[in-house]
Amino acid sequence: MLKMKDICKVYRTELIETHALRDLNLQVEEGEFVAVTGPSGSGKTTFLNIAGLLEKPTSGVYQLDGQDVSQLSDSEAARIRNRKVGFIFQGFNLIADLNLFDNVDVPLRYRGWSASRRKAAIEETLERVGLASRKKYLPSQLSGGQQQRVAIARALAGNPRFLLADEPTGNLDSLMARQVIDMLEAINAAGTTIVLVTHDQELARRAHRNIQVLDGQVSDLDTLYQARVDRIASGEGNHV
Repeated sequence: MLKMKDICKVYRTELIETHALRDLNLQVEEGEFVAVTGPSGSGKTTFLNIAGLLEKPTSGVYQLDGQDVSQLSDSEAARIRNRKVGFIFQGFNLIADLNLFDNVDVPLRYRGWSASRRKAAIEETLERVGLASRKKYLPSQLSGGQQQRVAIARALAGNPRFLLADEPTGNLDSLMARQVIDMLEAINAAGTTIVLVTHDQELARRAHRNIQVLDGQVSDLDTLYQARVDRIASGEGNHV
């Protein structure tokens, strides 16, 4: 479970103070598929960076699987991130001079897995995304949709509990985007919790829940939804 309470993020320079997130409250249950939408500059990417332990909140409490991870040291955050979180980026972020097998292998090496265990995980995930036969290809030899599938395989190889995606269909045409959406749905159906930032309305509609972020806060719509969930959990309500 991912739970944020009163999360604020302030960026400061000598002359300017920018409030990227303001008292953001959000809870994502295990197994959910949540789309985070909102206009540019609303705080979506900052939220995703904090969720993935790439940044620390200025204030507030962030719990991941019941552990307060709000102010971990860089090394502690890296350890939990590497074990529990997978990332998919709009720009794929593949290493150009490494083949597909080695691109997926990179994050697994930081886990200290044996070569045989890494090989089995890499081959299984490349098979899962339909690219096992191209494991020796370089990224430049693939289409955009295929590169995004490699990025998904890299994120999944370590069997993360949470998959965070930042505009995963942003650089793809409509056909390739639908293929990626189908794949994300299948991954979620297999049990992985997915939180993604998107401007793709089709992708947002296919998520279990659509959270809108405006001016660094979760919109009233999701606040009402979560209030009803909380009432049900406490025995005060009967349905969402």
